Amino acid sequence: MDLGSAREHGGDEGFTANTGLDQASADAGDERTGDGGADDGGSQPRHMRIAGDDTKNAERGKADDRAGSPGGNGGTHAAPAGASRFSLGAYGVLFLLFDIAGVGMMQWGVTVSSSGSTLPGPLIGLWNFAETIWKQQRNVFYLNLVLLGLIYLTLLFLINHFWITTPVIMGVCMVFALIERFKVQSRYETVLPSDFDFLNADAGNIASFLPAGAQRKIIGGLLGLLALIVLCVVANHFDLRHGRIILSRSKAIGASVRIVGALVPGIAVSLFISAVGTVDSWANNLALNMGDIPSMWDSVYDAQRNGTLLAFSRQLNPKVMDEPANYSEATMKAVLKRYEKAANTINTTRTANLNDGSVIFVLSESFSDPTRVPGVNLNKDPMPYIRSVKDSTTSGLMLSSGYGGGTANLEFQALTGLSMANFDPSLTSPYQQLVPALQWTPSINQLWNGGKNSVAFHPFVSSMYSRSSDYKKFKFPHFYTLDKPDVIKYSEPIDRSPYASDEQAYKNVTEWLQGTPGNRFVQLVTMQNHMPFNNWYDDNEFAATAPQGSAALGSDETMAIQTYAKGVSHTDNATRDFLASLDKENRPITVMFYGDHLPGIYSTAGADNANSIALHETDYFIWSNKASASAGAKLDDSAYSSPNFFMAQTAEHMNAKVSPYLAFLTQLHGKISAMEPPVINQIQGWTRIPAGQTIYLDNKGNPMSAVDFDAATRQLVNDYKLIQYDITAGKHYLETTDFMTMPGGGAMTGAAADASASSTSSSANLSAAVSTLASTNPANGVAAGSTSQREGQVNRSRR
Repeated sequence: MDLGSAREHGGDEGFTANTGLDQASADAGDERTGDGGADDGGSQPRHMRIAGDDTKNAERGKADDRAGSPGGNGGTHAAPAGASRFSLGAYGVLFLLFDIAGVGMMQWGVTVSSSGSTLPGPLIGLWNFAETIWKQQRNVFYLNLVLLGLIYLTLLFLINHFWITTPVIMGVCMVFALIERFKVQSRYETVLPSDFDFLNADAGNIASFLPAGAQRKIIGGLLGLLALIVLCVVANHFDLRHGRIILSRSKAIGASVRIVGALVPGIAVSLFISAVGTVDSWANNLALNMGDIPSMWDSVYDAQRNGTLLAFSRQLNPKVMDEPANYSEATMKAVLKRYEKAANTINTTRTANLNDGSVIFVLSESFSDPTRVPGVNLNKDPMPYIRSVKDSTTSGLMLSSGYGGGTANLEFQALTGLSMANFDPSLTSPYQQLVPALQWTPSINQLWNGGKNSVAFHPFVSSMYSRSSDYKKFKFPHFYTLDKPDVIKYSEPIDRSPYASDEQAYKNVTEWLQGTPGNRFVQLVTMQNHMPFNNWYDDNEFAATAPQGSAALGSDETMAIQTYAKGVSHTDNATRDFLASLDKENRPITVMFYGDHLPGIYSTAGADNANSIALHETDYFIWSNKASASAGAKLDDSAYSSPNFFMAQTAEHMNAKVSPYLAFLTQLHGKISAMEPPVINQIQGWTRIPAGQTIYLDNKGNPMSAVDFDAATRQLVNDYKLIQYDITAGKHYLETTDFMTMPGGGAMTGAAADASASSTSSSANLSAAVSTLASTNPANGVAAGSTSQREGQVNRSRR
C-alpha cells in the first residue's frame, strides 16, 4: 500500500507524534499533491517518521495534504493559503477555553441579580463564581471545569473530530443554560433530575411554560451556535489535521486508543456523579475539600454558590436509605396485619374521624420560647398568650433536627409521618432529593377528599425548597404564595422587617375559611421570624442579658435576640387573634401549631455542646375551637414529641379513629416520645452528621439509648424502617393495601401529581375563595414580590 493510500484508509483513525510536517510544508509555499504517491523520503510509514524526515520533506517542498483529509478519495487537493497543522497543544488550549465557556453558559442560566428584577450578562455570573477561588479559597470552579471537561473529553474521543465535538458540546451547554434560565425566570428554581420525566411525559406543553422574551433568547442562542459552527467549519478548512486528535495507520490501534480515551473520563465522571450525593463517599469528600457548600434549601443559590453542574450532579443519585435486612412482600404483609389489629383495638374507644372537621397545620417559622435558652435572660415574657394556650390544651416541646435552618425537613415529617432519622445521612433534603421522584406520596391532607379539600399558604416565593412542585405531588390543589398563579392576598411586613407578618399570614387563612364551607385541611408556613434579625421593629421593649455567672452576650447577639423576642411577641398577639377568630366559627376546627427550629442567633449558648438538646427544642400545641368536641382536650403523653408523630397526636387529641399507619405511629410514640437524627449547635451547611446514633427522648425529655430498648420498642423501630423504606425506596407493597386507609373511607394515597392538576380545575366549590384570594392589590403584589426575590437571594443562606 502506498503512502497516500495508507492516509486514505487510516488518516482519521489514530495517533501520530508528527506535528511539524504540514506546517513546514505550508511555510515553503509548495503545492501539495494527492496522487497517492510517496515523496522522496516516503519509504517509511507516515506514522513512524521522525522530525528529521519532516525537515527534509519541508526543504523539498513536498508533502501530502491527505494526512488530515476527511474524505480520502484521491484526486488533487491544494492546501489553502495559511493552512497549518494544529498541534495537540493548540487543541488543548482551545479545549480549555471552550470548557470555560460551557461552564460560563451554565452559570449564566442561574445568575440572578441581588434585586431579583434582572438577569445580568453571562460574564457577571461566571466571574463572581470564579473569584471564589481567591476570595473564599474555594475551588469548586475548578471542579465544575473538570466535570464538564471529562464529559467533553469522552465525546471527543468517541467522535475523534475536534471541530465536530466542540459545537455539539457547546450546543448541549447552550440548551441546558437556556432551560435553566427560563425555569429560574418563571419559577426561581433550577432544572432538577425529575424534570426530565416531566419533559418526557408532557413534551407537547413545554411552550406554555416559556417566560416572556424566551423566543428572543432561543433565537439568539441558535444564532450563536450557528456562528460557532461556521467558525468550526472554517477552522477545519485551515487545519491540516481536520480536527482529528487520534491519527493512526492501523484501524485497530486507533479504535483501541479511542475506546480507552473515551472510557477513562466517562467512567470517572460517572463514578463521581453516582457517589457525590452520598455522605462520606470519596466523591463527596473530594467536593467538600474543594469548597462545596451544599445549599439545597434553594436550588438557584446552590447552583450559584457551587456551580450548576455540581449542584445538579449531587441530586442525580441520592442514597435514600439502606434496605432493611428482612424486607420482602411477606414481611410487609405481616406488618400490615400487625397494625390492622392495633388500629382495631384503638378504634374501639374512638368516636370521631379526622376529616369530620377542619385541621390547620401551622409551621411557625423559627418559633421557640427564648426564655428557655441557657444563658439568656429577658426583661419580659414575649409569649404570654401561647404559654397560656399550652397550659390549657395538648402541648409540649418538639425535638427539631434543625438549628437556624432545615424548615422543609420538619414540614416533610409533619405532613408524611416519616422520620429523617431513618434516612441515610446523604438525604439532606427530601423535598429536593426524594419527593420529586416518588410515585407514592402519602400525606395527611389527602384524608380530606383525596387532597381536593386542602390548601396551602406561604407568604414567600413558591419555589423555596421546591414546594411548588412537591405540594402538587401531595395533591394540594392550590398553593398561595407571592408568585403566580395563586397569589397570596396579604403579605405586608411590620416596620422594617423584610418578611410578611404572622398577622397577615393568619388573615389569609381566616378569610379563605370564611369563604369556603365544609371541612378542610390547611397548611400554613409563616415567614415573619425568619433570619436575619437586624433591629427591624420600632418601640422594642425587650432587653436581653446574661444571667449572673454566665458568659456575657456579644453586642450583635444581643441585638439579634432582642429583635427576635419582639418578633415572638408579634407572633403571640397574632396567634391570639387568629384563635379567637376560629372560635367564632360554627364548625369544628383544630390547629396543630409548631415551631420548626430555633433561630441561629444563640452563639454563646451554642458554643457549649451540653446545650445541644435545649437548642433543638421548640414549642408546639394542638388546640380545638369551641365548636369541636375536643375543645379543651389535653393529652397526658404530649410533653415531648417530634413532627413525625403530629398526625397521630392530632387524631388522638380529636379522639379520631386511625388507619393501620396512624396506629403504628401512635404505638411508637407511646414508646419513644421524640426522635431525630444527630443534631449540631451551628447553622448547618446543609449536611447531615454521618456518625452518631439517632436521638431518642422519653416522655420526660431524657435521652434514650437504642441498646436499652425492650423487645416491643425494637420491633417498632425496625417496623418503622420497613414502612419508610417501602414508601420511599422499596417496592410499595403497602400501597395497594388498606395500610393508609382510615375508617370511613379517607386514605393517604398520594400517587402522581397529575391528579392534583385535574382537581385544580374541577374544584368548583372552591371558586369563591379562589376569586377572593386572587384579588391582590397590584401595587402590594409587585412590591412584595420584589422584596421576596431580594430577600430570597440575600438572606436564604441561613434557611
